[in-house]
Amino acid sequence: MAGFKVLWASEFIEAARDSYQANAAPYTILDGRDIRKVKPKEILDVLKMKPGDLDLFDGSPPCASFSTAGKRQAHWGKVKKYSDSAQRTDDLFFEYIRLVDGIRPKVFVAENVSGLVKGTAKGYFIEILSAMRALGYRVNCKVLDAQWLGVPQARQRTIFIGVRDDLNLMPAYPKPLPYQYTVRDALPWIKRIEEANGLNSVGLGSHRMLDANGAMPTIQASRPVKVESETDISRYAIANEWDKIKPGESSDKYLNLKKTRIDGPSHCISATGGSSGVAAVCHPTEKRKFSIAELKRICAFPDDFVLTGTYAQQWERLGRAVPPVMMSHIAATIRDEVLCKIK
Repeated sequence: MAGFKVLWASEFIEAARDSYQANAAPYTILDGRDIRKVKPKEILDVLKMKPGDLDLFDGSPPCASFSTAGKRQAHWGKVKKYSDSAQRTDDLFFEYIRLVDGIRPKVFVAENVSGLVKGTAKGYFIEILSAMRALGYRVNCKVLDAQWLGVPQARQRTIFIGVRDDLNLMPAYPKPLPYQYTVRDALPWIKRIEEANGLNSVGLGSHRMLDANGAMPTIQASRPVKVESETDISRYAIANEWDKIKPGESSDKYLNLKKTRIDGPSHCISATGGSSGVAAVCHPTEKRKFSIAELKRICAFPDDFVLTGTYAQQWERLGRAVPPVMMSHIAATIRDEVLCKIK
């Protein structure tokens, strides 16, 4: 979106690798090894580059270890379940730093959850920042919110940007937009569904909407959009709580159960929300979770972006990702304010 070519990418989780490969450009090399086994020289050799040649090195070390949800430090230093694997994740930022040291890109970007700069994780944050600056980079870090960067979702992310010292330029961040996109902007058919089905403030039981193929028909720009049967929550305990809350509210009983607003950005989409019966962000007027087609818009992915795997796996891909539109603003700012100014 910002005019960069992604030459090389790393993805350890097989299901995520399948989705990435389905959308990757023909020239993008996708490496499926554990990043701990990848050497900087191997990346440079396959790209026919020398240290210092690469314009931008972007990475998102898995961030579950620093999330404010869960036990955080109780799992530091330990192998634990992560996506479809089991691995240690709190050390992966230092693997990223190891690769930066060997590749010596002009600019690097590293992303993580906002929890990295909060509470007990601050010690890790200070250590990471010090290690980055020790490589010979001018490094800044800010927490950016996707809802102010063109995404109809409130999603805070910690963004490190480093510029190599010899370039004599400072890291640059995008300015917040003066407007927000709402769930209705992303899903303009919501009102038409309400009118067509006579929905009241409680909502319509999703069983009444299932067609012969187990999908719920909706409207997207005058063409049908599949609403997966897995979105139905009516047979789970969270359905009773859904009835009690209004759009924009969260459940007191199930803290992760949220009925998102219609005329504002969505709540943050978590990676685990696609599992059956799990409390998560739900549709504001229908007793169900969002479909994958709807989630792609809420997460600022193109409609034609290909996701593979089960409903839960596709949801996880979207819930773990940096929204592409958000990242495009970051990348475009680096392009214009740093890379285009290199003499």
